[in-house]
Amino acid sequence: MNIVANWFQRHLSDPQIVFLVLLLLIVFAVVITLGNMLAPVLASIVIAYLLEGLVGFLERRRLPRLPSVLMVYLLFLLFVALVLVGIMPLVSRQITDLVQQLPTMISEGTNVLTALPEKYPELLTAAQIDTLIAAIRSEVVTFGQHVVSWSLASVVGVITLLVYLILMPLLVFFFMKDKDLILNWFRHQLPRHRDIAGDVWKDVDRQISNYVRGKAWEILIVWGVSYVTFYAFGLKYAMLLSLLVGLSVIIPYIGAAMVTFPVLLVAWFQWGWSSSFAWLTAAYAIIQALDGNVLVPLLFSEVVNLHPVAIIVAILVFGGVWGFWGVFFAIPLATLVQAILTARPQRSEIDKAVAG
Repeated sequence: MNIVANWFQRHLSDPQIVFLVLLLLIVFAVVITLGNMLAPVLASIVIAYLLEGLVGFLERRRLPRLPSVLMVYLLFLLFVALVLVGIMPLVSRQITDLVQQLPTMISEGTNVLTALPEKYPELLTAAQIDTLIAAIRSEVVTFGQHVVSWSLASVVGVITLLVYLILMPLLVFFFMKDKDLILNWFRHQLPRHRDIAGDVWKDVDRQISNYVRGKAWEILIVWGVSYVTFYAFGLKYAMLLSLLVGLSVIIPYIGAAMVTFPVLLVAWFQWGWSSSFAWLTAAYAIIQALDGNVLVPLLFSEVVNLHPVAIIVAILVFGGVWGFWGVFFAIPLATLVQAILTARPQRSEIDKAVAG
């Protein structure tokens, strides 16, 4: 008990630390309890935060704030229109086509699996293959049921999408246009003595801006390069698979491993063990290598100093709480926790230096 009491006295004796912890607890509680209702607002804040980098770039070129906001906002609307009109219908058609082709793929895969015990009797038995095939068919049936339930709920999804398409562009524009006004209002609601909170926010803002904007560009670049590569090879479902490859960079370490399986599986069903399959596999491996060793160092100028175990734990925890957005912001949120944990010791060292 004394150890716990000493820890609380050492770390929570400063009112500023207590205020920072309470503020974060309130924010987390609001997001967890009202996250579904506030989803358009939270998503608009994220988008405005992403676009702020381009606005700041134009302002540094001595373009006034309002023209910069309008220019970036129009580019954002054009991008949304391109996604909705050009990309989403194509992805939807490829998903439908893939679902229709699943029985044929399963039949071909079953034939290959059935022949394995004859080729490798010392490794596999017919009973093991039968169990594996039954498990695969069960998973396919479950997947089909999910697709049917999703299609039945599509009407509600369309209504929700229409609401988002109306509200979110308006919210994004006002968050960008009135950024200083909104931030000043929040500053006036906070107590005067908030130096530690300000230091933590500056550190976290630098890390988050570097990570989130860099990650958005990484998704677009990897998506585009993957699509061009898959299309050049003539791979089926090129847009769908390239989109999955682009989104896979959100989850470090795990995402690339997860998306490799469907890419290679579709390629194998299309070409079998051929030179086309080998060349596509090599090209895909080069894309992954360039992403990890060239693109990431270029985009992320400040490396997030987190252990891989901490990153994986953050993905599991925040992804379980907030789903997709929790996974996307897992590393920034982990950085926030790290900044808070290190704020008090840093503060104490500064105080000792001043006193000395």
